Amino acid sequence: MIILRLDRVMADRKISLNELAARVGISNVNLSNIKTGKISAVRFSTLEAICRELNCQPGDILEYAPDTGLLNNRK
Repeated sequence: MIILRLDRVMADRKISLNELAARVGISNVNLSNIKTGKISAVRFSTLEAICRELNCQPGDILEYAPDTGLLNNRK
């Protein structure tokens, strides 16, 4: 499972959703969906723009956690 930590990084940088969306060049709705994890994919160009504006690495925004439900079903 991939966990999005964009909200945390935005809070650390003290940047609003509206400001980041304008800087990145995407809609508030699309950025909100990324922030809340309501997406199944993100373009590298969007990820690159977010990282550029927040001065961070992709690993600051994306985190991998094993899906324990899937692991338990494999046993």
